[in-house]
Amino acid sequence: MTSEAASAATAPIIRHPALAAALAERGYTSLTAVQSAVVGAEVGESDLLVSAQTGSGKTVAYGLTMATTILGEATRFDRAELPLALIIAPTRELAQQVQAELAWLYAATGARIATCVGGMDIRREQRALADGAHIVVGTPGRLRDHLERGRLDISALKVVVLDEADEMLDLGFREDLELILDAAPKERRTLLFSATLPREIVRLAKQYQRDALRIDTIVQNQPHGDIEYRALRVAPNEIEMAVVNTLRYFDVGATLVFCATREAVRHLHAALVERGFAAVALSGELSQGERMQALQALRDGRARVCVATDVAARGLDLPDLGLVVHADLPTGPAVMLHRSGRTGRAGRKGISALLVPYTARSKAIRLIKGAGVDAYWTSAPSADEIRAKDRERLIESFVSTEAPTADELPLVQTLIERIGAEAVGAALIRLHRTRLPEPEELFDPGPSSEERQARPGRGDRGERPDRRQRDDGNMPDRAPRGAPREDRPGNSDKPMVWFRLSVGKTKNADPKWLLPLICRRGHVTKNEIGAIKIFERDSRFEILAEAAERFAAAVRRGGDEEIRIEPSEPDVGAPSRSNRPGGGKPFVRKPRRVGEKRK
Repeated sequence: MTSEAASAATAPIIRHPALAAALAERGYTSLTAVQSAVVGAEVGESDLLVSAQTGSGKTVAYGLTMATTILGEATRFDRAELPLALIIAPTRELAQQVQAELAWLYAATGARIATCVGGMDIRREQRALADGAHIVVGTPGRLRDHLERGRLDISALKVVVLDEADEMLDLGFREDLELILDAAPKERRTLLFSATLPREIVRLAKQYQRDALRIDTIVQNQPHGDIEYRALRVAPNEIEMAVVNTLRYFDVGATLVFCATREAVRHLHAALVERGFAAVALSGELSQGERMQALQALRDGRARVCVATDVAARGLDLPDLGLVVHADLPTGPAVMLHRSGRTGRAGRKGISALLVPYTARSKAIRLIKGAGVDAYWTSAPSADEIRAKDRERLIESFVSTEAPTADELPLVQTLIERIGAEAVGAALIRLHRTRLPEPEELFDPGPSSEERQARPGRGDRGERPDRRQRDDGNMPDRAPRGAPREDRPGNSDKPMVWFRLSVGKTKNADPKWLLPLICRRGHVTKNEIGAIKIFERDSRFEILAEAAERFAAAVRRGGDEEIRIEPSEPDVGAPSRSNRPGGGKPFVRKPRRVGEKRK
C-alpha cells in the first residue's frame, strides 16, 4: 500500500519498533481507519468486534493490535513452541494471503508462522507444527482436523482472530469454529473481523467474547465510494459477447468475471481464451496447485482475466483488480457487494459491471436497490465505441513513448526511407490491432420505463442510450398494446409446428434477439424458423415440421429456468399455411385480458 492509498487518518505511534520499521519500509506514512482504530490507547487488551469494508487493511490491523498481546514489551519472540496466536480464515487463498502479510509485518521479530489449509500437504503442516510456531493461520476444517488428531496444541493461545467471520458462517463452518473456540483457553483475546454483522455474527460474539469493544468503520447506508456501479443491458443470448465487449472497453490491469456455476466458468473461460484473452479459471473443482498457478498468473501479469464462481473467489486479494463483471447476476444484494468488493481496495478506484438480460431487469433493479448503491444504466459497449477507445489509447501510448535510442534510430530512419512514414505508422497500428480481440456486434433496444424510474442516469459514454437508439433507427416499432407482431414471413409453402417461448413484451422480447436464441437453444437455422408472434407475456413461433422433433429434443436437453420453450397449445398451433387453401397467415389466438374467460 502506498502513501496515496493510505487513509488520511493520522497514524498513532506503533509501540513495537520492529513493526513500525516494517510499516515504514512498505511505504506506510499513515494508517487506514480500521488500523488506526484497533491500535488506539483505549483498546488495550480488549476483545474486539470489528466491521470494516473489504480491502480496508484488516490483516495489518489485527497484526498490529495482537502484537501487544503476544509480544508484550519484547522486540523479538523467544524460541517457537506452542502457538500464541491463531488466525482463522474462510478460504485457502485468504489464509495464504494473511500468512504473507504477517510475514513481512513480523519479519524483524523472528516470528515463525505456520499455515494449515485444505488441499495442501498435511504432512508438511504436521512437521511445521511439531517444530513450533508463534502464529498459526488456517481454514476451519483443516485446523479442526489437526486439533482432533492431536497435531495442534492451542493450550497456550493468547489471541484468536476470526477473519471474514460472516463468510465462514455463510460457508457452513459454524460447528468447526465453535469446536476450536471451545478448545481454546478461556483467558484469551478474541478478535472478530467481519464486513457485515448479521445476527449470527452478533450471537457468536456474545457467546465467545468478553465485553468486546465494538469498532465500526463502515458508514451505514452508503455504498463503497471507490466502486462505480454500471448496469449494462444485454440480450439473454448475447451475455458471452457482452463480456467480451466489456473487457475490451474498460481494458484494466486485471478483471474478475463471476459466473453462477462451474460449467459456466468452464464455458466462458474457453470462449475468452479462444478469442485471444489471457484468461484463467477458478472453481471448486480445481486442485490447489491449479488454483495457485492461476492466481500467480494474475499477480505477475501473465493473465488479465479471471473467470470464477462465488465460492472460488472468496477472500481473493488482487492488488491490480480494476473491474468486476457479473456475467451471471448475483443471488442477492450481499453477494453483489461481496463480489464488487474485490475491486476498489486500499484507496484504488474500481468498476462493478452487472450484465442485465432484458428478462431479468426487475431482478437487477431489486439487487441494486437492496444493496443501497447507485448504478448507471446503459447499453453494453458497442463495437464502434470500443474501436474509438482503442484509437484514444493508442494515441496516448504514442504520446508517452520515449525518444528512440541510438540503436533504434538507424532502423527507424531506414524504414522511413524505404516505405515512408505513413506506411511505418500504418504497420504499427495493424500490429497493435492484431493483439486485441475483435469486439462483438450487440443488439440494444434501449431502456425500459421501469429502468428509467429506478435510475434516470446517463450512460458512461456521455449519451442517453434511449436517444441514441431512436436516432439511429434501431428502436423496434411498437405494436399496439395487447396485439401480436408478425416479425418474420415464415416458410409459407411448408408444414410448420408452433412453439411457445416464456417471454413477451413485458420482458422486452424482440425478434432481433429471439431469433438467435431460438437457433442456439434448438440447434436450428433461421431458415427453419417461420413466423414469430410476440404477446404481452409470451411469444409464439413456427418451426419447420421436419425439424420440429429435433428442435424439441435439443430444447429439452439444454434446459433454462428463466426462458422456457415448449410446444404451444393446439388452438394456437392451428392449421399451418400449407394445410389451408391459398396459404395466408397462420391463425394466432388473441391474448386474453386479465380476468377474461377463455371462450
